[in-house]
Amino acid sequence: MNPSERAARVPAGRRGTDAVSVTLTVFFQEPFWVGVFERAENGRLSVCKVTFGAEPKDYEVHAYLLKEYRGLRFSPAVEAVERKKADSPKRRRREASGRLKNPGVGTKSQMALKMQREAAKTQRRQAGRAQREAEEQRRFEMKQQKKKEKRRGH
Repeated sequence: MNPSERAARVPAGRRGTDAVSVTLTVFFQEPFWVGVFERAENGRLSVCKVTFGAEPKDYEVHAYLLKEYRGLRFSPAVEAVERKKADSPKRRRREASGRLKNPGVGTKSQMALKMQREAAKTQRRQAGRAQREAEEQRRFEMKQQKKKEKRRGH
């Protein structure tokens, strides 16, 4: 297996209308090892990026998958083209080796990650604006209270 990248396909659910396919790609992105979970469900693709730090062993990735998968925050889903499954084991082997040779993440995945970053940025801006407005309101009310106390006299 190529040490710079590993890919694993984890099928979940039944094959049919509600099929879910999860692919984890682990690769080195200076200076950390990064994992990208791609979840394909009903023709839609959502992505989650995870930073591992040091190069994770296979058993560490498996343990992480079992322990943390439910808590992963996937990006909003984007339309994805369903790939037809190959029947031949040789073809599957060829496709897997091709995926290992191709470094990085697919364009749809990059687009989904970008959408996730944009959504987080918008949410962060809204939270900051609300906090700033609350602080301004608090200061205004403090000034009003101070004015009332001055008017009242000592």
